[in-house]
Amino acid sequence: MKKSCFILILGLFLSINYAHAEGGTIAVVDLQKIVSNSAQVKQLKQEHAKKMDELNKIIVNARGEISNETDSAKILQLEEKYTKEFNTKKSALEKDYNARLNAIEKSIKDEIAKKAQADKYDYVFAKSVLLYGGKDITNEIMRWYPMCSILDTEVGYSL
Repeated sequence: MKKSCFILILGLFLSINYAHAEGGTIAVVDLQKIVSNSAQVKQLKQEHAKKMDELNKIIVNARGEISNETDSAKILQLEEKYTKEFNTKKSALEKDYNARLNAIEKSIKDEIAKKAQADKYDYVFAKSVLLYGGKDITNEIMRWYPMCSILDTEVGYSL
């Protein structure tokens, strides 16, 4: 693990040195900030919370029905039924959530690439990966990307 981490950092360092030697321009982007401020992600999280509440209703209904049952065989059957129903719905919900989140992240990365090409950056790194150097274009991306909603105090206005 340490060896692969060292190799990754060494490779990053060498690519940065190569970029500087070749006169390349480097930008950094705080992907976490962009994703967390995305209106699409906020809406997705709200929808996910509502659906999780619906899943919790299955548990409440199951507990109520099981508590009214006296036959132990019937109780086991009900527990199995509700566990299967819950797990199936939760799995489908998580799969849908992850697919939609990945699509949003891909859209954001595509917009970063477009902005980087428009501004003629040779390299764009995630801010968490780059230790030093590069121009931070996070706020520019957030202004440029139409689905970001940011606070007025961060860059002077909100979209």
